[in-house]
Amino acid sequence: MFLLGTLVNGVLIIIGTLIGKLLHRIPESMKTTVMYAIGLSVIVLGLQMGLKSENFLIVIISLVMGAVIGELMQLEEKLNQLGFWLEKKIGSLGIGSTGKGSISEGFVTATLIFVIGAMAIIGALDSGIRGDHDILYTKGLIDGFTSIILTSTLGVGVIFSAIPVMLYQGLIALFATQIDRFIPQMLMDQFIVEMTATGGVMIFAIGLNLTGLVKIKVANLLPAILVTTIMVTILYQYHQYF
Repeated sequence: MFLLGTLVNGVLIIIGTLIGKLLHRIPESMKTTVMYAIGLSVIVLGLQMGLKSENFLIVIISLVMGAVIGELMQLEEKLNQLGFWLEKKIGSLGIGSTGKGSISEGFVTATLIFVIGAMAIIGALDSGIRGDHDILYTKGLIDGFTSIILTSTLGVGVIFSAIPVMLYQGLIALFATQIDRFIPQMLMDQFIVEMTATGGVMIFAIGLNLTGLVKIKVANLLPAILVTTIMVTILYQYHQYF
């Protein structure tokens, strides 16, 4: 079932929100420690994925070119602007405050955290192509714990972020199930390996952001996935003819 990882991710967000609603007062020190633990876990996951590359030069070039494209397109800034726009639109519906932050604030903030990132894309592709849900299971656990913390500060609006998360990841997984009908298995295997490694570096960056050590614009690195696809395809065609 290619949507299993996506459904589990959405359910864990909902469960995390409900737990966060019950836990009205989580000590700040506990929130900080939990976020550090999540960040360190994501760093290890990203490192493991990054080391799977069979040609790390592809990863480096993809990330560099992806960063240039992302900066030129200002993806991070545009996604932030989308968040502000959603905040205004949802807020204009007259949905009241929960007492711990507006519903729109919790929804927008959580959606941006859970949707924007390499884990959502790579995990959904893995689910659709290989039926491997491990990345989305890991992401679901991270999102669930993060939901607890966000709900304790922003309110129950966080629960609605499960909807765009499931739609977004579900569509990617659905698209991925059709890819192998048109792409040779050898090319697909090479793509998965290098895509996993490239995405692993981005996941590593997400982990660093969660620990608060740095602030990397990970959204601006997302075009690297497309660059990886192009580079792997070119190299595959080159080896086929030469």
